[in-house]
Amino acid sequence: MDIPSPGWIKCLNWNPMRERLLLLCLFCYSACVSVHAQYPGYNLLTNDAAFRQQFADASKKTSSIESDFVQEKNLSMLSEKIISKGKFWFKKVNRVRMEYSQPFQYLMVLNNGSIYIKDDQKENKISAKSNPLFQQINKIMVDCMQGSALSNPDFSPRIFEGRSSFLIELTPTAKNLKSFFEHINIIVDKKDFSGTEIEMYEQGGDNTIIRFNNKQLNAAIPDALFIIH
Repeated sequence: MDIPSPGWIKCLNWNPMRERLLLLCLFCYSACVSVHAQYPGYNLLTNDAAFRQQFADASKKTSSIESDFVQEKNLSMLSEKIISKGKFWFKKVNRVRMEYSQPFQYLMVLNNGSIYIKDDQKENKISAKSNPLFQQINKIMVDCMQGSALSNPDFSPRIFEGRSSFLIELTPTAKNLKSFFEHINIIVDKKDFSGTEIEMYEQGGDNTIIRFNNKQLNAAIPDALFIIH
């Protein structure tokens, strides 16, 4: 049995089965079995205007994010969770770098519609614009980081409030996304309105959680980290 890679894009090798595995690996946790279920410790906001304004204001003030991350994959074909760790960088506009260090070394860079992947000695450059699926994935990842997820027309959002965080539930409305994702959740810290966790639920019951730790907002991040040759 092939165990999926630590990166959520490595699984694709340009055939339908690999694209399917990509989405199984992606998002970005089986506690919720329905998009209409409630979340323990959270209450649905019936009036979310104040949150939307605070979230938008905080996002405008955030030009970069640097953090550690822990990725947890739960796949129906495996009995154990797959845990990966690494470093994460985000810089406006539309630049993301995820560098996995455990249990394998793996690099993924998103830069304005281009995706660069390095696995051991193998390198691959992909244009998200030439593939609608990759274009959606690129947009989802960037939206989650720069606070534009609530304005993405491909999702219907609901917002829940907990003691120390908010939960944004994104239910896909676009046909190509609905066939793969049940929903995507973003956990937002009440202190600074930054994302602390991304939870991705796949229609077949598989899921991926990415938790961000030791975050530094507006750190000086060199542009060289996002260069794609």
